Amino acid sequence: MNWSTMWLCALLTAPITLAADGQAAYDKECKRCHGAKGEGHPKIASMLKVEILHLGSADVQKKSDAQLKKIIVEGTGKMKPVKGLSAKDTSDVVALIRTMKK
Repeated sequence: MNWSTMWLCALLTAPITLAADGQAAYDKECKRCHGAKGEGHPKIASMLKVEILHLGSADVQKKSDAQLKKIIVEGTGKMKPVKGLSAKDTSDVVALIRTMKK
């Protein structure tokens, strides 16, 4: 395999690797409200009297990476900030959210 082929393979697999890296942080910090596949938990939404958008929805996916990171770190509405995630973890969770696109 030549250098350019290796470089192309690395570029193509980077988002998959980042998303896989984000799965553990997502499972620990996000899954209980947003669901295993980003679908949201209706009971939690009902309890909080909010709509939890599917993370793959156009409304979520149209946000920039910076906007999604800010929501994760600072919270929004009734969503509390996620504490204790490193910058890498936050980026990896955003990469995972990108794979949920409908």
